[in-house]
Parts: sequence; C-alpha cells; structure tokens
Amino acid sequence: MESSPLISYMIAVPFLGIALLALIRNTLWSRCIALGSALATLVIFLFVFFNFDSTKAGMQFIHVVPWIPAFNIRYAVGVDGISILLVLLTTLLTPLCVLCSWTSITAHVRAFMMLILLVEGAMLVVFTAMDLFLFFVMWEVTMIPMYFMIILWGGPGRIAAGLKFILYSLTGSLLLLVGILALHVQAGYSFDIAHLGQIGPKLSGTSQFWMFLAFLLAFIIKLPMFPFHTWLPDAHGEAPTAGSVILAGVLLKMGGYGLLRICLPFFPDAAVTFAPWMLGLSVVGILYGGLMALAQDDIKKLVAYSSISHMGFVTLGIFVFNREGTQGAILQMFNHGIVTGAMFLAVGLLYERTHSRMIGDYGGLYRQMPRFVAFFSVFAVASFGLPGTCSFIGEILVLIGAAKDHIGIVLPAMGGIVLAASYILWMLQRVILGQPQTPVASQLPDITARELTMLVPLALIVFAVGVYPRPLMELMDASVTKLVNLGNQGVLLEMPSLF
Repeated sequence: MESSPLISYMIAVPFLGIALLALIRNTLWSRCIALGSALATLVIFLFVFFNFDSTKAGMQFIHVVPWIPAFNIRYAVGVDGISILLVLLTTLLTPLCVLCSWTSITAHVRAFMMLILLVEGAMLVVFTAMDLFLFFVMWEVTMIPMYFMIILWGGPGRIAAGLKFILYSLTGSLLLLVGILALHVQAGYSFDIAHLGQIGPKLSGTSQFWMFLAFLLAFIIKLPMFPFHTWLPDAHGEAPTAGSVILAGVLLKMGGYGLLRICLPFFPDAAVTFAPWMLGLSVVGILYGGLMALAQDDIKKLVAYSSISHMGFVTLGIFVFNREGTQGAILQMFNHGIVTGAMFLAVGLLYERTHSRMIGDYGGLYRQMPRFVAFFSVFAVASFGLPGTCSFIGEILVLIGAAKDHIGIVLPAMGGIVLAASYILWMLQRVILGQPQTPVASQLPDITARELTMLVPLALIVFAVGVYPRPLMELMDASVTKLVNLGNQGVLLEMPSLF
C-alpha cells in the first residue's frame, strides 16, 4: 500500500475530537470524547502498523495534496521504518494521558483535553511529514499546548518553568527556520524532503557546515542535550502528569527524529565534522544526568534528570554512523518513551494521593499499595536497563555500535548505567521499603481499576520488547540500512576513530 489516505485519517481524528469538544460543555463528555478520539487514532494506526511492509526502505501509506502551489508547499505525509515506532509511541501514550487526567484535572477539563488532542495531532504530523514547511509548522504548534499545560495546570513555579520552556523552544525554532529557509533557497525553492535529501549532500562544505549547525542546535535543544538541558527539569517538575508524560514520552523524540531525518542524510560532510563533539557531549550528558538524578530528593525531578542521561544514549547511537548504533538509538527513543512515561504516570498516581513528590515523605508502600509497588518496581528497574526489559536492548545496541569504531567511549557511557542503577535502587529503597514517614503515607489506597488500565499495557510492552525485540527491529531495519548505506557511499566512512 504505497499510496493511502490512512495516515491522513489518523491525523484528522484528534483535530475532529477538538472540534467536537468545542461544541459541548459537559465535563464527563469532554473526557469521554477525548478518550474516544485518542483510541480511534490508535486503532487507525494499528491498521497501518500491521500492514507496514518491513522489507521496503522508503515511505509507505503516502498521501499528497497540494497546499500552497505558488510556493511549492504540499500537504505530504507518509511513514517509514525510522518514523513508525515514534508514531506508535504517540498513539499509545495519548489515551493514557487522558486516563491519568480523569480525576486529577478538575478545572477547565474541556480545554485541557483539547490541548492533549492538539499536541497529539501536531506530533503525528511532525513524525510523518514529507514536506519541510509542514514539518516546521507542526513543530511550532507542539509548543503551544505544552506551554499552556504548564502555566495553567502546573505547580507553584509553573510561570517561570513555562517561560523557560517557551524561550528555549522559540530559540530552537528560530534556528530551525533559518536552516529551512537557507536549504530551501539552495534547493531551488523546494520544501520536498526527498528532493532536499538529494540536494543537501551536493552543497559546499561551508554551506553544509552552517546549515547543519542551525538544524543541529534546534534539534538538540528539543532533545534536550547537555548543555541545553536546563529547561527540562523545571518543565517536568511543574507540569501536570499528562504534560510530563507527553513531554518525556514523545516530545523530546522530535529532536532525535530530526537528527535522523534531516541532519545526517542532508549534510553528511558536516555530520562527520561535528561527530566527535556530539559523541563527547553524549557521554557527558549520560554521566551528568545520572549524577544529577542521584542528588535529587524529588521523585519527579529524579526521573526528569534520568531522561537527560537516557537521551544521551540516543545521540551516541546516532553519531556512531552504523546500523547497530542507529537501530539502538531509534529503539532507545521508543523504550524511553514507554518506561519514562510509565514512571511519570506512577509518580503522578502517588502525587494525586499525597500532593507530595518528596522521596522522604514516603516509605513502606509495599504494605499499603502492593499492586502499585509491583508495577513501579518493574518500570524502575527497566529504567536502568535490567536485562529482560526493553531499555536493555536499546542501550546494548548503542554500545555495540559505539564499540565498533570508538571503543574508548563505551566504558564511560556504561558508567551511566551504573549511576542509573544507583539512583533508581536508592529511590526504591526509600519509597517502597522501611516504615511510612508521614501519616498520609501510612494510609494510601492501592491503585484502582482505571489506574491498572494505564499501567498494564506499558508493563506488557516493557517485557515484550525486552524478551523479543525482533519485530520492532525488523520494522526499522530496511530504512536504517538505507540511511547508513547512503552515508557509507559518501563520506561517513572517513570519520577517524576517537580512541
């Protein structure tokens, strides 16, 4: 099925849900319509997912409609092996975000549900866009709902966190726009990503250098990568649970996706030039994020800093320029979305009961909340890559890819795994074991049926991918091989070993 409107139908559903929400006032109906829209989006994508031909490297389910012909701008969407797991991640987590907000969001419920659907629709377009103008427009749209989620439904420091988020995001967006316009002019005023992928490698070294730098900064701010990470802990710390799940689960992946979709294939010469710096900063980010997480006494900020460390593995895998590293990076993005999204959901369930995120306010949860403790422990050990869980597969593939040409960076990168085990096990010991530290912690009810519905699918995915990752790896294999081969035919083989 090379040409099909299914992707467009999938994208349309969240926006149709927003239109329906605009017509009603009832709070319960607002929640039901948002959940129905998110589930319908997932069902449509599952049809795409199970009919995807993993032997083909190019885009599938393509749908192209002229949009602004005078400027060669089209509405063009499709999905390939690089984007399909990120679309799956988006459609999986959105219904869970609606469910986790069912009782925790009580003010302006309809508006909040509209924002969830808006960010879902925008992210789906970003991951499927085949036109760079369309990509940029929806990249910008994703900022709006996240900003309002933080400043309207966030914690006490929500205004400062929201402003910090939007300032960093706008800086990245301006750099992205500069890169797009420069490439657009050089490519004969085209926004077609396939055409730009043919023109970019033919540009002069100087042109590639500056365009790559603009795109790179935009993407690593979104990722976020050290030293552009400082907005993330504040945004996570103040955002409502659904906002944190969307932000960590999917929104950060837009940066990694941009590196794979644009930076590497468009500017291979510049990619080689910047690769040593990117590999070095990746390792620094892995260790820095782990050390900062180890110093936290706030569970939510601990998970936020762990995201910086885990996303360091993504950039490490991308810039080793081989098949194992690239597959590991994509799988790590998917796994991080599942595991960290689940961690934020679990922390949100605790916060809804106690209104505290401080580790020292808990203790002895295994007595009052045995079902919660079982799920929380699964997601926690998956976070540091315990063999048999999904994160282990992504991280080990990245390390195998790095060991091929840069064996010297493998050992410090593995230090991030040791740090992750340290801060996760330390946190579990204080929250789950021992005696309750507050009267509230001694009387907590266990998870409800609705909360169980949120956590069970994520736990199943953690073990399914950890035990048998082959189906997901086969989905991306042809597209990843094509991307790596394009580089190998050019200049990426010329990159010297760092050690």
